[in-house]
Amino acid sequence: LYKGFKIVPYCPRCGTPLSSQEVAQGYKTVKERSAIVRFKVKDEDAYILAWTTTPWTLPSNVALCVNPEETYVKVKAVDGKTYYIAEALAEKVLSDLLSEEDKEEKKAPYEVLETYKGTDLERKEYEPLYDCAKQSADRQHKTGFYVVCDDYVTMTDGTGIVHIAPAFGEDDARVGRTNDLPLVQFVDDKGHMTEQTDFAGLFVKDADPEILKDLDKRGLLFSAPKFEHDYPFCWRCDTPLIY
Repeated sequence: LYKGFKIVPYCPRCGTPLSSQEVAQGYKTVKERSAIVRFKVKDEDAYILAWTTTPWTLPSNVALCVNPEETYVKVKAVDGKTYYIAEALAEKVLSDLLSEEDKEEKKAPYEVLETYKGTDLERKEYEPLYDCAKQSADRQHKTGFYVVCDDYVTMTDGTGIVHIAPAFGEDDARVGRTNDLPLVQFVDDKGHMTEQTDFAGLFVKDADPEILKDLDKRGLLFSAPKFEHDYPFCWRCDTPLIY
C-alpha cells in the first residue's frame, strides 16, 4: 500500500470527479488561446520556448519536458534573442517574428548556433516563472525548474517542448513522479485560482487571459496562438472540467 495523488477529471461546479464514461459524453470542440512562453535559462542569456494549451496551469509550473530522441536547436532569432526549440518546429514558430517585407525577401527567421539531442538538454535549469511555485517547491524540499525527458512530447504542434505541472494532467503527473518533482497546486475545489497567486479568485478559464497579459507585460510571452481542440465539459452542468 502507498499514499499518493491521482489525477482525475473534476467538475468544479458539481464538486465531484467524473468517470471516463461520463467524460466521454461531454467533449466539445473549442478554440482557445494557447501560450508559447519564454522560460529564462539560468545563468545564460537565452530562453527555452515551451508551449501549453492551458495557461492557467503556468503558475504551477515546475519543469519543462523534451522528447529524448528528437533534435533540438539553440538559435539566434531575428528579434535578437537566443532560444532553445525543437528543430522540426523552429521554422514554423519563429517565422512569426518576420515582417511582411522579410517574408517577401525570404529572410531566415533565425541562425542555428548549436544542435542537440533531447537528452543533451536534460537537467538544464531555468528561472521559475512565478515565485509562488518556487516557494511551494522549497516547502516540499524538492528540486524543480529544470528540463526533463519523456517520449510523450510530439513534434505535431507547439515548440516540441512542453511545460510540466504535475498537479494537472495524467502525463504531467507521471513525469512528476518519475523525476520526483514538487507537486504545486494553486487551484481550489471550486476551480478558482488560490490566494498564493496574483490571480486569486478567478475561475481557471477566466484566469487564462489575465495570465497571458501578465506574461506579456513581463516580456515572457512569445505568442498566444489560437488552438482548436476537443475539451471535456461536465455532462450535467456544462462546466469545463479541470484535471
